[in-house]
Amino acid sequence: MGIRITGTGLYHPEDIITNQELVDSLNAYVERYNEDNAEKIAAGALEALRGSSAEFIEKASGVKRRYVSEKTGILDINRLRPNLRERSNDELSIQAEWGVAAAKQAMENAGVTAEDIDVVILSCSNLQRAYPAVAIEIQTALGIQGYAYDMNVACSAATFGIKQAFDAIKAGARRVLLVNVEITSGHTDFRSRDCHFIFGDVATASIIEETETKAGFEVLDINLFTQFSNNIRNNFGFLNPSETTNADDKRFSQDGRKVFKEVCPLVAKMIAKQLVKNEIEPTNVKRFWLHQANASMNELVLKLLVGKEVAEAKPELVPIILDEFANTSSAGVIIALHRTANEVNDGEYGVLCSFGAGYSVGSILVQKKN
Repeated sequence: MGIRITGTGLYHPEDIITNQELVDSLNAYVERYNEDNAEKIAAGALEALRGSSAEFIEKASGVKRRYVSEKTGILDINRLRPNLRERSNDELSIQAEWGVAAAKQAMENAGVTAEDIDVVILSCSNLQRAYPAVAIEIQTALGIQGYAYDMNVACSAATFGIKQAFDAIKAGARRVLLVNVEITSGHTDFRSRDCHFIFGDVATASIIEETETKAGFEVLDINLFTQFSNNIRNNFGFLNPSETTNADDKRFSQDGRKVFKEVCPLVAKMIAKQLVKNEIEPTNVKRFWLHQANASMNELVLKLLVGKEVAEAKPELVPIILDEFANTSSAGVIIALHRTANEVNDGEYGVLCSFGAGYSVGSILVQKKN
């Protein structure tokens, strides 16, 4: 029997922010900041902030809009972050709530109930709290027995989570519920021209199980890689209150140009090596479900794999969902799979590949089984 992804689920909040709304807010903040600090800027003590445009955002990233947990607080130039109600310990946390919603859809699509699942993994970039594990909260809300835990490998958390699910099944678990809840608006610096447009909020879920009879995507090969880099970083952590510093670095930051230059060739090389190992030509892969960070990155990876001519003739080989969702960190590859799984026929191959902070890269070769 093979281990397959037999169902996926997707949840997103109702609030949507367009590029123009985001730009209007940023530009208003920039104008006020520069006016308030005009003397220091003129003296060279401070650098003037720069505004942006909707056209720049779409050209730079491919993003047109994004779903967010709460938009009024984000667009308020006196706040520039979501305005969320703090919930009591007796209430379901927002991260668990979203996870449950995505999980229920995945369970329905896979035709399983809570009684059929042994393990719950919440794998994502940011966890709402240190403990108790949000995965256990999701497990309890769904009525699942067994065990649950949280894990974090930033944007690669979904593929690394699939590896953990795969290993759990090899060790005796019947089925694993993998959840990726990405409330990225909580770590986004909406004051920054370079970062304010990148992310969106979403939750995905997947059911992984061993079966010969149920349709799904059978996992044929898994390749994981990590290498330390400061080029994508978030310094938020439990020691922040104890540190004697005023550094304003407790949210997402990156050197985007370095990331583009270093990560794209690495990703293409890893996927190519994996396909050679399994004696599959890149042109025989029906879909490459890549991390949804930047449309240009995915276009380049595809060109490196199949050549410029094929890549330009068949852009659908790499489904793009970031135009609607923006960068949803670990969840992006699962959204792409969820939205386009029906485009892959029985026996055809696909690659799930995530990449991001760490650096971390996870590549999973799958085959559709009906």
